[in-house]
Amino acid sequence: MRDILEDFKKGKLTLEEAERLLKMDFIHCSDVAKLDINRKHRTGVPEVVVTEDKTLEDTIEITKNFLDKNSRVVLTRIPASYNAELEKIEGSVVEYHPKSKVSVVFRKDSPPPPKTGGKVGIITAGTSDIPVAEEARIIVEECGCEAHTAYDVGVAGIHRLFPSLEDMIKKGMDVFIVAAGREGALPTLIAGVVDAPVIGIPISSGYGKAGKGESALYAMLQSCSPLTVVNIDAGFTAGAVAAQIANKIANARKNNATE
Repeated sequence: MRDILEDFKKGKLTLEEAERLLKMDFIHCSDVAKLDINRKHRTGVPEVVVTEDKTLEDTIEITKNFLDKNSRVVLTRIPASYNAELEKIEGSVVEYHPKSKVSVVFRKDSPPPPKTGGKVGIITAGTSDIPVAEEARIIVEECGCEAHTAYDVGVAGIHRLFPSLEDMIKKGMDVFIVAAGREGALPTLIAGVVDAPVIGIPISSGYGKAGKGESALYAMLQSCSPLTVVNIDAGFTAGAVAAQIANKIANARKNNATE
């Protein structure tokens, strides 16, 4: 960072070039990781640490480095046993979400993410889809958006869907995330009803031939309604993309209101 500022001072870099380079700054975490500490400033989505297959020692070291720079870090797919050790990091708070296996670790004096005005509706077809939907919800909220949820309202009992969907439409969702396993029909149905982008998440809860989310993935990719599809069980990806869309829309609303 110092080299970048020195080059700007000497006139070797324009203000725009220096800003871009500073946003691409990262920190080395010994030999285990290079942390993209400015990702949220650059993309609107914080870097998230996938702890699956990481040792406890590496997870703690990465978390400490993040907290030193950003005061907040999201850990996904985290073993429950790791949280007790994370709580020992001086001055930190661990907010563990057991259903989604996500932990948000932050400094006690750090403020929550600022609200942007973006609104995301998150819907699941079944109860088995909730863990992935909850991962998406946490990411949406970490990006400053409001998350409104309706769970277990799939096509097998479609009458359950409409009261919740009507409420979300009235509240003005900017984008919808719809998680479904089995045949994955719910995202297609919702995409044919609402006037906002829909992101489908195929869930690996289905079984039998083309189970483990494959049928749901193929069905969503073949949707006759306009629909964006992420990978199987990709709650983080769906939440991140939804938040980027919702925050762009919210920003446009604010600009229009001030004109």
